[in-house]
Amino acid sequence: MTGPLQEIENLRKQIRHHNRQYYTLDSPEISDAEYDRLFRRLQELEEAHPALITPDSPTREVGAPPLETFAPVRHRVPMLSLQNAFNDFEITEFDARVRRFLAIPDSPPYMVEPKIDGLAVELVYRDGKLTTASTRGDGFVGENVTANVRTILAVPVALSEHPEAGPVPKLLEVRGEVYMEKDAFESLNRARRARGEPVFANPRNAAAGSLRQLDFRVTAKRPLTMFCYGVGIVRGADFSSQMQMMKAIQRWGLRVNAGMMERCESIEAVVDYCRRVERLRHSLPYEIDGVVVKVDDLPLQARLGQVSRSPRWAVAHKFSPSTETSRILKIALQVGRTGALTPVAHLEPVSVGGVVVKRATLHNEDEIRKKDIREGDTVIVQRAGDVIPEVVGVVTSGRTGAERPFVMPAHCPACGAGAVRKEGEAVLRCPNPACPAQAKEFFKHFVSKAAMNIDGLGEKTLLQMLVGGLVREPADLYSLRTEALLALDRMAEKSVENLLRSIERSKRTTLARVIYALGIRHVGQHTAEILARQFGSIERLQDTTEEELTAVHEIGPQIAEEILSYFADESNRQGIRRLLEKGVTYEAPAGGLSSGLTGKTFVLTGALESMTRSEARDVITARGGRLASSVSGSTDYVVAGDSPGSKLRRAAELGIEILDEQRFLAMVSAGDES
Repeated sequence: MTGPLQEIENLRKQIRHHNRQYYTLDSPEISDAEYDRLFRRLQELEEAHPALITPDSPTREVGAPPLETFAPVRHRVPMLSLQNAFNDFEITEFDARVRRFLAIPDSPPYMVEPKIDGLAVELVYRDGKLTTASTRGDGFVGENVTANVRTILAVPVALSEHPEAGPVPKLLEVRGEVYMEKDAFESLNRARRARGEPVFANPRNAAAGSLRQLDFRVTAKRPLTMFCYGVGIVRGADFSSQMQMMKAIQRWGLRVNAGMMERCESIEAVVDYCRRVERLRHSLPYEIDGVVVKVDDLPLQARLGQVSRSPRWAVAHKFSPSTETSRILKIALQVGRTGALTPVAHLEPVSVGGVVVKRATLHNEDEIRKKDIREGDTVIVQRAGDVIPEVVGVVTSGRTGAERPFVMPAHCPACGAGAVRKEGEAVLRCPNPACPAQAKEFFKHFVSKAAMNIDGLGEKTLLQMLVGGLVREPADLYSLRTEALLALDRMAEKSVENLLRSIERSKRTTLARVIYALGIRHVGQHTAEILARQFGSIERLQDTTEEELTAVHEIGPQIAEEILSYFADESNRQGIRRLLEKGVTYEAPAGGLSSGLTGKTFVLTGALESMTRSEARDVITARGGRLASSVSGSTDYVVAGDSPGSKLRRAAELGIEILDEQRFLAMVSAGDES
């Protein structure tokens, strides 16, 4: 039986290894959640056996030693880690500890803000000039990355005096988080994938890897940015609160997350803030893994002081993890609507971001080979927002030798047709247009909300229809009768009535939705909107030429080839004709390419009275605009309805024009009249 000393030593060894992998090498082997469990178990054992605590325990240390490839920089004030709180109770326990230490009956005011998932950096300004930038390292000594940080546009090389903040301090050591926004991260990975380079697992790794380049010119090409969250030393300025200090450094020219910072007068308000931010975390343009809670009063911070590795006056409320560790039970193939054969990992169930995940995509054969993923492997699973869970890495240290390499089969698992792989593509495909698996996935796409938007037609019902021969092509959906639907499992009169009403309602739609519903390869929602605006009718699109297509902005040779191939198939043309004969009609894009909305990017927040979000999207895209899910520097307008969320704050922070519903409707009307 393992004794406490042996378990403690084993945990310390594991944690030190993972600290080096994460902080120094930017190559984590386990998920954040798994690391937190190891660390918490060590804390529990040391609390139960205080005689076994040693000064070099990871619970008394911060981060990991810096790499020797960078010159060392010693921090005048240590860059400490934060204690973690994983639920509401632990937040209130933190408050209780603060009140006990200060001997006060009520909660002090707290300042709260999102915890950015990036790389901690210290900036040193002397007489307003940036002289040194360094990573956190082990909390006491970091790496000199001054040349690289100077390439980040969000980091000023010189600060400016401000009338409300006063003169720039003689010495200012400010701490912050260097990170990469989600859209920039996706663009970077797309470019690397196109060049055959390895992709980054997540934005945090991308930011850390980009900042630690030995050649600053490489860093300069990476889309890094930075939020500042605190100060180590300041000489030449006095502050009474954390919030006052943050506003001052912002006025001097440093970037802070002003739109998301709040002062809370009670611990109940802190808990409410944490819940609100966790609900909207996936709509933010950057990755966060929690909320940082700090006592706002700086004299109280000084009284509270610190323990070995963390301040007593702050805590990090950690959200449900977006990455977790699980084991691959088997790898199976999934057949998509275009015939793509996608390997899918069947996992031991694991909760990721509050959702139980049992399957995760492995993308394609090349990805499996590159990551060396095997059946039986312990793997890191990632789920961000509504993205399909994916396996981002293998915990090779967990291998036993019983793991089995996966070999892609030569035939489609659904119909037995020989799989093919086009030159230049990473995906194997089933070439059989009559493949039943492709048919099921195609119909799921056709009736989806973004396509023909037929409510009440789920996967199981669709499968019954296909097996029973009720539908063979989309036009058949518009010939369905009550008697045939009642014969299906779990279809009562009311559900049949609702389904038929939804099918009838779907007949009146937009051209962009019709084009998207056809399921042409590489033609997503945005491309469908471009095609609808450019060609104005399905007939005009059917008869287009390669020259006309490639002349359209954002339509490249590959997309043009797929469109021409689709319409060259007479059965596809006949299918569209039958669809229109069944009464499907579409609205031609209003305003065309001359509309005032053309080329503008909109973000919606809150509820509109005059239309649903889906209808607002159609209004925008039909007039040449584009709808984005998050606010960024490329956003032109934010449309704010009732109860808007954090997107409104983000828009105000970036100086983006905000439209209320009436102004939005007026803009649409003006565009139609122009």
